[in-house]
Amino acid sequence: MSESADLPAAHIEVLAATPEEQPVLANLLELYVYDFSELLGLKIGEDGRFGYPHLSLYWSESARYPLLVRVDGKLAGFVLLKKGKAVAGGGVVWDVAEFFVLRAYRRRGVGTHVAHEVWRRFPGQWEVRVMEENPSALRFWAAAVAEFRGEASSPVRVQKDGEWRQVFSFES
Repeated sequence: MSESADLPAAHIEVLAATPEEQPVLANLLELYVYDFSELLGLKIGEDGRFGYPHLSLYWSESARYPLLVRVDGKLAGFVLLKKGKAVAGGGVVWDVAEFFVLRAYRRRGVGTHVAHEVWRRFPGQWEVRVMEENPSALRFWAAAVAEFRGEASSPVRVQKDGEWRQVFSFES
């Protein structure tokens, strides 16, 4: 998917989220988790929020990176990255822990642009895990990885903690 054909005048930024922006990221995470609630049967808490218990770790652990996405200066999503043990093999990899683009920016090339920017900015071995219950995400990641690598990439089916994932592994 070509960025120039989809968003000819859009300025897409991937920015490190500051500790002061943690509440903004928490709000975006609510939208993200809401999207998954249908797939995974997640329940909202009595406080009216789903919550994300690991969010504060992105400012206290050196192997975690919170990123905000802006399109033409407006919030458009986020990426949560972490570096850790590979799921589909040995060694240490970059991991797309969470990735979210607001619906208004989907299917316009924003997600692909953001993924490629992140992979260029953080070179090394990568894993992208995709829930099998989310076929649209599987199609998105397959296309994004293939375009980035210049060739098709097949995921490996991996079970971890009782859940099955499709895992794309590659180097940037």
